[in-house]
Formats: sequence, structure tokens, C-alpha cells
Amino acid sequence: MELGIIVLFVIGYILIATEHTVKIDKAATALFIGVACWSLLVIGIHEIPSSFAQEFDQWKSLHPENTFGIKGFFEFRLEHHIQEISSILLFLMGAMTIVEIIDAHNGFEIITNKITSKKKVTLLWTISLLTFFLSAALDNLTTAIVMVSLIRKIIPDKETKWLFGGIIVIAANAGGAWSPIGDVTTTMLWIGGQVSSAGLIQNLFLPALISLLAPVLTLSFVLKGNIENFEKKQNQIIVSKREQYTTLILGLGGLLMVPVFKSITHLPPFMGIMLSLGVLWMVTERLHGQKSDEAKSELSALTALRKIDMPSVLFFLGILLAVSALQEMGALVQASAWLKNSFNNPYTINMLIGLLSAIIDNVPLVAASMGMYPIAEFTNDPWLQHFVHDGVFWEFLAYCAGTGGSILIIGSAAGVAVMGLEKITFGWYLKNIAPWALIGYLSGGAFYILMHL
Repeated sequence: MELGIIVLFVIGYILIATEHTVKIDKAATALFIGVACWSLLVIGIHEIPSSFAQEFDQWKSLHPENTFGIKGFFEFRLEHHIQEISSILLFLMGAMTIVEIIDAHNGFEIITNKITSKKKVTLLWTISLLTFFLSAALDNLTTAIVMVSLIRKIIPDKETKWLFGGIIVIAANAGGAWSPIGDVTTTMLWIGGQVSSAGLIQNLFLPALISLLAPVLTLSFVLKGNIENFEKKQNQIIVSKREQYTTLILGLGGLLMVPVFKSITHLPPFMGIMLSLGVLWMVTERLHGQKSDEAKSELSALTALRKIDMPSVLFFLGILLAVSALQEMGALVQASAWLKNSFNNPYTINMLIGLLSAIIDNVPLVAASMGMYPIAEFTNDPWLQHFVHDGVFWEFLAYCAGTGGSILIIGSAAGVAVMGLEKITFGWYLKNIAPWALIGYLSGGAFYILMHL
């Protein structure tokens, strides 16, 4: 049974990594392996693992009416995992909807229209830093899409556009690594209690910034000349400036207030994001109350809800279900013991995870790590000290999984989005962007390690 689940998981991983070749959407594969792994686990389990023996006894005493025995217990365990997974998915759906509402009102153009420089080096720095900070407030995927839309308007030739697209991938992933709402993996660690928003910002901002500055500084000596035929193509604005500014300020403000809401109320982050969405939804309804039905339809939150990336949400659901099945059967505990015995160094383990995230999606890697290493209580044990709340293992995991995905264009959601929008080839990115991304990844990682040694 255990071998069958692992084989199924590996095959699913291969199909996800090669979705463009096999022509099967990764969301479909993830959903299949998530449910199939749990089905095999429940069908094949005949005795409770020793790690769950005490919990099983407690469950039996609390639910004497349940006659399904072991299968009933694992149904209870599945419900526990679904509760954790649902909080992540609800948060993502709320954040995606807010971003879609801002975009429908052309709110991001307030930021992007300020860019007017024709010099390639100046434009490189402007776009890199804007992407870095915007990604921390939104998320790396959304920011990458917004910034690619910008460079399409101002850069005519394909080679330069691809180069800037590659830098956008690096900057978006670096910016997402130091913010609790900037990347799905940091959101997972934040919601899971492994890290705090203050700890992420304080300890990862500089390493993440260095992972961007290292390649941008190097490219500044290589990139020459101006952008030819510079032309700003304005989108058709169907909203007033007042409406643009209102949605941008309320939307971004709502996203940024979520960590504050959590620290004040101690409610889950998805409650804060839903509060922000509710406020923005009500305000936009009032803003467009006197407009025609057609105009209101284009700008409404209901239309934004239809536009959110539901396949990505379902992909996360399937992957997190599959990883939780591996956790239940004890595979992740065995893997963590092997890594400890082989390397016995949290920095080395995380650097390897980061390199692996260039090939494999960082969501399942981080989910697996969260399953392998439970949050430790404060202790004098030198090894366990790395796994306490805001411990160096969790912080460095957020950095490595986030920025390591930039090394290959298939290693992050931002990279895949840019690849699809601009038709950047895997080989071109490997030759022209991957070396710079690797330099940035190693530079920021080395800086973090030096900070804590």
C-alpha cells in the first residue's frame, strides 16, 4: 500500500512537471492523485501506525458510536486536513478576487503609467524594484502578469522583451519570499504557524532583495542602449480617476491589513481577507450604482469572481491532499529522518529544497516539509531549535522555495505565467536567465546564513 501511494505520487509529479508535453492540465493530475492517494491509504490500512496510537484511543473514547474503526479514524484525520487546506484556499480565492477587482478598474495603471524612461538600464532597475515591492503586496503570479502587460506596451523587440520578462520572474519570486501574502508557500507557512509576518519581513527582506540585486547589478554592466520606438499604449479607461484610486487604495490596503487583523483578533487570515473583500465589494457596488447594467457587469465583484484562476486553486487542493496522505502513512517522517542523518544541517537541506523547487512546484515541496518537521516547542536541543516558531529552518525554507523557483522558468507560477504570455522557450531562459537567477539565489542564501551564524 505504502509503495503504491509513493509510486502514484511520483507518477503524478512527472505528469505535473511535463503538463505541456503530455497535454494534461496539472490541476486535473493533482486532483486525481490527491483523492487516489487517500483512497489507497484507507483501503490498504489495516492497523493504526504507532505515531497515531494515542490519538486513535482518544478518538474511540470520544466517538463510541462510530463503528467504522480505523477507516472512521482516517475519515476524522481527513476532515482535520481539509480544515487546514480550506483556510489556505479561501485566503487565495479572496486575494485573487480583490486583485481582479482592482485590475477591472485599471487600478494598476496608476502605478505602471509612471514609467516613462527609454534607457534600458534605468528601465531594468525601475521594473525590477517595482515588481519586487508590488509582489510583496499582491502575489508573485499576479504581479508577473501585471508587469508583463506593462512591458508589452513599451518594449517592441522580442529579445529585449524576453530579457525583461525573465527579470520580472526573478523579481516577483524574490518579492513574494519576504511577505506573508506574496507567495502561496509563505502564506502556507504563515497560516500554519511556522512563521510570523514580522519575522518574515525582518529576516528575509535583505536576503530576498540581494537575490534580486545581484543579477540586476551584473546585467547593468551588460545592458546598453535605449528602447527603440518607445510608445505607451493606453488601455481604454471606462472608469474615472476617482474610481481607479478608490479601488487601488482599498484593495491594496485591505491586503496589507490582513496580518494586522490576524495579530489583533487572532482569527485565521482568511477571515481578514474576506473582510477586506466585503468592504471593497460594497464600495464598488455603491460607486457604480447609477451606471448601466452592462457597465456594472464589467466592473462588478461577481465578474471578478468568475475570472479568478480556479484551476490553480484546485491544483493546490489536490497537491495538499496528496501530501497529507503521505504524512498520514509516515513517509514524510521517514524522509525527515533521512535528511537529518544525511546532512544534519538545516541550511543545506533548505538550499537543496530550493534547487529542487526549480524543477518541482514549490507548493508540494513546502507542504511536504511542513509535514516532515512539526513545529517544535522552545528547547535546548540545538537541532530542534531550528524548528520553533520563526525558527531559521522555516524562514530559510520560505526564501529557498520562493527564490529557487526562478532558476528554471517552469519552477514557479510566475515563471509559467510569463512563459505562456510571452512564449519564452525553456532553452532560451536556461541560457540567458537561469545563470543570473542562480547567482541571485546563492547570494541571498549566503547572506541569510551569515546573518545567523
